[in-house]
Amino acid sequence: MPALSRAHSFNSAAVQYEASRPSYPPALFDTVEELLSRSLTGARVADIGAGTGIATRLLRVRGADVVAVEPGEAMAARFRQALPDVPIVRGDGNALPLADSSHDLITYAQSWQWTDTDRSVPEALRVLRPDGALALWWNTSALDVPWIRAQDERIAHHCGVPPHPAIRPDDSEAVRLTGLIGLRVARRRIRWQRTVSLDTHLANIGSRSAFLVLDQDVKRAFLVEERRRLRDVFPDETLEETYVVDLLVATRP
Repeated sequence: MPALSRAHSFNSAAVQYEASRPSYPPALFDTVEELLSRSLTGARVADIGAGTGIATRLLRVRGADVVAVEPGEAMAARFRQALPDVPIVRGDGNALPLADSSHDLITYAQSWQWTDTDRSVPEALRVLRPDGALALWWNTSALDVPWIRAQDERIAHHCGVPPHPAIRPDDSEAVRLTGLIGLRVARRRIRWQRTVSLDTHLANIGSRSAFLVLDQDVKRAFLVEERRRLRDVFPDETLEETYVVDLLVATRP
């Protein structure tokens, strides 16, 4: 399945995405400020691939002056409903609709993988001020938790994709994979949990791009069976999801 098709698949599930996707812990933004050696308060931030505004909202809470960039029409519409006072422009990381040297920080929450790094890295550097930074982060599943690891393998098998490796890439490999070679990159991992209902957990699975491009009956069959499996483990239908946020902050050397 082409990456572009998967990237735009989120438009078909914008409401589900907003309702079920995990947010981010306060420690993530503490760490971003630590690596920036400055507060986010008053910083000019561009949140790229902002989706429904999950990260944008938290950047605003920190006092940042944020503009969002989002390619998807349905996602942008949900964003405007949730954050009517935050400017959002249509575009993506390969061709940012932003002025040269205009921002202190550019953020990609769960969205860097949808870019062509031969284009998105130069674009970020164009838009950043000379002392600015680029921050990429992802909520990744904590695969050392047995039930999460087993579920990850079932999802991968069902969607016809490789399961996530149990061992995360080391720092040098993470830099290579994200196309940030030549920049000064700091990496941190922040572990956190959220408690959700079984319905929310399954809706989150169903909002993933690998699922959104599947036939409706194929998706439904998996989620029905997954509900049965998880009820055996969590009879009260309440789950604790564990995540590890993988954060990279890149600056010019």
